[in-house]
Amino acid sequence: MGGARGRGAEADADVRARCGGDSHSEASLAPGDARSRAAGPPRDPEGGRDREARAPAQVREFRRADEPSHRPMLASPRRSASTPASWTSASLHGGEGRRGVRALAGPFLLGIDMGTGGARAGVFDTAGHVMGTAATQLRTDFPKPGRAEQDPEEWWSCIVRSVRGAVERSGVAPGDIAGISVDATAATVVAMDSRGRHLRPALLWMDVRSSSEADRIAATGDSALKYSGMGPVSAEWGVPKALWLKHREPEIWDAAAIVCDCTDWMIHRLTGEWAMSINHAACKYFYDGDAGGWPVSLYEKAGIEDLLDKVPSRMAPMGEVVGGLAPLVADELGLEAGTPVAEGGVDAYAGAIGLGVVEPGKMALITGSSHVMIGQSPTPLYGRGIWGSYTDAIVPGEYTVEGGQISTGSVVAWFKNNLAPIAQRLAADRGCDPYRILDEEAAEIPIGSEGLVCLDHFQGNRTPYSDSRSRGLFWGLSLSHTEGHMFRAILEGICFGTESIFQNMRAHGFPPREVVVSGGPAKSRLWMQMHADVSDLPMVFTDVTEGPLLGSAMLAGVGAGLFPDLPAAAAAMVHTVDVIQPDHEAHQAYQYNYQAYLDTYPVMQGLMDKMTRHLNRS
Repeated sequence: MGGARGRGAEADADVRARCGGDSHSEASLAPGDARSRAAGPPRDPEGGRDREARAPAQVREFRRADEPSHRPMLASPRRSASTPASWTSASLHGGEGRRGVRALAGPFLLGIDMGTGGARAGVFDTAGHVMGTAATQLRTDFPKPGRAEQDPEEWWSCIVRSVRGAVERSGVAPGDIAGISVDATAATVVAMDSRGRHLRPALLWMDVRSSSEADRIAATGDSALKYSGMGPVSAEWGVPKALWLKHREPEIWDAAAIVCDCTDWMIHRLTGEWAMSINHAACKYFYDGDAGGWPVSLYEKAGIEDLLDKVPSRMAPMGEVVGGLAPLVADELGLEAGTPVAEGGVDAYAGAIGLGVVEPGKMALITGSSHVMIGQSPTPLYGRGIWGSYTDAIVPGEYTVEGGQISTGSVVAWFKNNLAPIAQRLAADRGCDPYRILDEEAAEIPIGSEGLVCLDHFQGNRTPYSDSRSRGLFWGLSLSHTEGHMFRAILEGICFGTESIFQNMRAHGFPPREVVVSGGPAKSRLWMQMHADVSDLPMVFTDVTEGPLLGSAMLAGVGAGLFPDLPAAAAAMVHTVDVIQPDHEAHQAYQYNYQAYLDTYPVMQGLMDKMTRHLNRS
């Protein structure tokens, strides 16, 4: 949902911009079901004592004396093709609408995005205008290669600071916030005891320590594996991580009353209620509403059936109100108790919602440290190398198709930080961002990088191969190649990886007509033109770059009853401002190197697998 976001590269890429959530289908377990159990009261944020002040609150109904008045839509200037690319993050803003017009007529909506690099919060009006945002950075620990962990208590402190900052910058009165929703990385797995205390650091989405467990799950051959593309199971997903906990840390597993994802943890922290987002359950735990819900046979074959006794028993679709904001939490956040909190989902899926990808034909490309592609289909489709299609994951009655690349913006950041001394020096001399220099260098290099090919599997491959042991590489290097050649080869390799995913989707009956883009890399005109040319598809841009925040705000609007459904919210809150059309001649020019990219993985797969297994033994 979200990439391979290593410490230095990850922080850099995420600060520049991450985007990138999941979804629905209503299904509650009967009270007598073995999976129905009462969770203990939530943990007191200050120390672990249980406090009744955090008991679930009554949901507050938003009322106002007059009807909301929205400021008119303002024309958004199109970006010029000559505009220099800059991938630096926009500074935090607030108190202003999208084009600098202040408007305080409510109601307003609050979105909270718990990303890899930190927490972001945003206040929006019901026309999608940004009133104020704030972000707080978060530390990620990498105890061993392939492992990544975060402290849930740090999540909470980041959320508090970001929400308070966003509301303050917006100038909006807390009582005018009609609803709240959230999104988070997935599968970021948390083990909690019966009193709501986490038992160990959370296993972050990018943690791939459970490769062996993923292989064991894939070996079951269960029909539920259609969700993983009829092939290998990603070690990023929630079920392999849960199986790793059970096998490698049995004392933690036995003590865990709740095993959940980050979004579920956030909803519980906000409301005191336990629920699991169907979006997370479908996309990372093989939950299928069309097949009766939980894949019991898969879990039994894999030896993880007791996970069903640990996940929250209530299943909630995105946008459904789980509860009201608990009183003590409202005090911490500076909000009103009882404000409706709607179920959220995976950050990438919230990003797709924020881009208006809630109907068939469109494809969301959510960029940042990683790339995630998400689209809607009216009918189910399955195939090797495609994740999904997930039942009711975003829009009830539709099916969500997903693809993704683990390492994209993180590779760009890695190169800039470690292998671009000329760009760093020139940027210091000119007082600009090194990415601008690198773009200028790459723009001077012809299509194909003069024979240099980059495989973008720096942290493995998500789709179409689902190979956590694959790794990145350059080939075709010569003494004539420069920093600019290498940088262009990285961008081309990422675009080739994206196109390989689109090509596989087309082969299985899902042809995207247009691609709606968000995230930090979208600020590079050069990179986005490459994407358009390589895939021969238009790249569409909306006027809110905070896709997951806007998507979560839209879910809050549905939960608060301001919109009947997500398509209605998208019609009101998502607005196109720019389109980059493909150059068909350039598309043809890329074909030779694209085929060379496709040929690289099959040739190198065996060697990379051996090396990664060797390193994992140490």
